[in-house]
Amino acid sequence: MTRTVSSAAWLLLGLAGLIVPSASGQEAAAKEDAKEPAADAGEWIQLFNGKNLDGWTPKIRYSPAGENYGNTFRVEDGVLKVAYDKYDKFGERFGHLFYNEPFSNYILRVEYRFVGEQCPGGPGWAIRNSGAMLHGESPATMAVDQDFPASIEVQFLGGSGSGKRTTCNLCTPGTNVVMNGKLITQHCTSSTSETYHGDQWVTAEIEVRGNKVMRHKIDGKTVLEYNEPQLDERDAHAKELAAKAGTKQLSGGTISLQSESHPIEFRKVELKKLAE
Repeated sequence: MTRTVSSAAWLLLGLAGLIVPSASGQEAAAKEDAKEPAADAGEWIQLFNGKNLDGWTPKIRYSPAGENYGNTFRVEDGVLKVAYDKYDKFGERFGHLFYNEPFSNYILRVEYRFVGEQCPGGPGWAIRNSGAMLHGESPATMAVDQDFPASIEVQFLGGSGSGKRTTCNLCTPGTNVVMNGKLITQHCTSSTSETYHGDQWVTAEIEVRGNKVMRHKIDGKTVLEYNEPQLDERDAHAKELAAKAGTKQLSGGTISLQSESHPIEFRKVELKKLAE
């Protein structure tokens, strides 16, 4: 993207279920052409401002969009934290924090680290597990009891202290991708990354070229690459989204950060727009 999304484009994204409602609703969409919220192509945009959650909308399972159950997502000491100290037990309250502007062509850079212990009741597979959801739907189109948005997940995993456990993997809730010319329908695909144990900061970078190619990178090295992200019409909700959009192919959408029961911190979430 080389400019702000136009009002017409926002309307199309809204019909596709990809637009995030803001406090000013339709008025904000109408003013989008006059708004200059982000840098031009080639400049880094700080999606997380280091101070608060302005520009973001939480959607936590069993709660309506906009309700930050248990103060799950918070900012402390300049860090965006996903925490569970106000939970008695996790209760499958999978959550996502959505940025309030969709994107199509960009590089996303995220610095994260896992900390502390998993929330009681969290599933075993979710230990030191989180992610960034790309080309996602809007929280407004998610059912109150929906666990994950239809999206492409860049899965963040932390090592257990020994053994191999890659990060920047691919998971596909309600979606599929093409890899080496073959449609991939399995839910998760591992990257070729190193394993990152402990509470060290990890920098993940994802290059997104609309519907053409998506690349996961660690330390500048590509660890996973695939093409043609698309809605999986075997999934009833994804099929409904595809019908509204008039296509199952995903060329853009929301970006969200995950809450999957293990505390995680983000000290940087930034984006550079790319020319189409």
